[in-house]
Amino acid sequence: MKATDSLSSHRDGHDHSHHHHDGGHGHRHVHGHGHHDHDHDLRGASRRSLQTALILIATFMVVEVVGGVISGSLSLLADAGHMLTDAASIVLALVALHFSDLPASWERTYGYRRLEVLAALVNALSLCVIIGGVLWEAYRRLRTVPEVEGGLMLGIGLAGLVVNVLAMLVLRRSAKGNLNVEGALQHIVADLLGSVAVVVSGALVLAFGWTIVDPILSVVISILIGVSTWRLLAKVFNVLLQGVPEHVDLYKLCAALEDLPGVTFVHDAHVWSLAPDYDVLTAHILVEPELQTEDLKLMRGQVQELAKRDYNLRHVTVQLEFTADGCHDEVHHFDHLHRLSRDEVPA
Repeated sequence: MKATDSLSSHRDGHDHSHHHHDGGHGHRHVHGHGHHDHDHDLRGASRRSLQTALILIATFMVVEVVGGVISGSLSLLADAGHMLTDAASIVLALVALHFSDLPASWERTYGYRRLEVLAALVNALSLCVIIGGVLWEAYRRLRTVPEVEGGLMLGIGLAGLVVNVLAMLVLRRSAKGNLNVEGALQHIVADLLGSVAVVVSGALVLAFGWTIVDPILSVVISILIGVSTWRLLAKVFNVLLQGVPEHVDLYKLCAALEDLPGVTFVHDAHVWSLAPDYDVLTAHILVEPELQTEDLKLMRGQVQELAKRDYNLRHVTVQLEFTADGCHDEVHHFDHLHRLSRDEVPA
């Protein structure tokens, strides 16, 4: 006979407990107001940062577009194009942030939090399109180098550099752990590098008349932007494929759970990210058969504390079992019995 005790822990703002007397199953939902308030504050800060950055970018965008047309600089036009897509990327991030705050429903039990990840994906893919466009135009200009006005390039490039640095500083803190904001930040960083190219090109054109340096630097900047975009895409795909978050070592987590008193071993463990700063754990935990109801309650609390304190896991669902009978048809993971950390996994 198999006895199970399940825990579903969500920290979103309420506290309930349900007891079912017909099968020995207890389901307990625990929510923490403190964590919810902290999450709300972080999201509010992200929204304010995005709004401030949008004002900075939109204000300067018109000036840079006009300057690029007058000077004939590819670097300046490329940077102006990035400014335009920056504004769109920030608006997209704000829209995703707004809808992700909508409450969950019976049809969408996790709400719309995943929209932030999709917004980051769109922003990353749009950067790829921009890179392709700049590289194509650079190729054309390397074949026929046009005349550019170095002084105008230098002046507007310096102004753009200041705006981009300010926007980057505004978004940098909120981007940590938030793919949605990071996607918008990558657009800002791309613009910042573009402004550097404009400044360098303008100075060289003004001093030596080296107009060919403009498309060459555009190629270099596009490559740098491509590297950072690839890193962002890798993070987004890891979330969409429900991969283990980078900061969680599943081997160490399972080993830590098995060190808890009364735990025999952990199997069918999964850790993944629903959205930025919202990581989920599900696992089956085989416990010693002599444990009583009060022991299981204590164990549930220990699992919650470990998952939240050491791994910042927001949503925890574990099934406590006295036997593994009936689980043989499922896919289980036992690698942690042979390795203590992901560092020991062969490349």
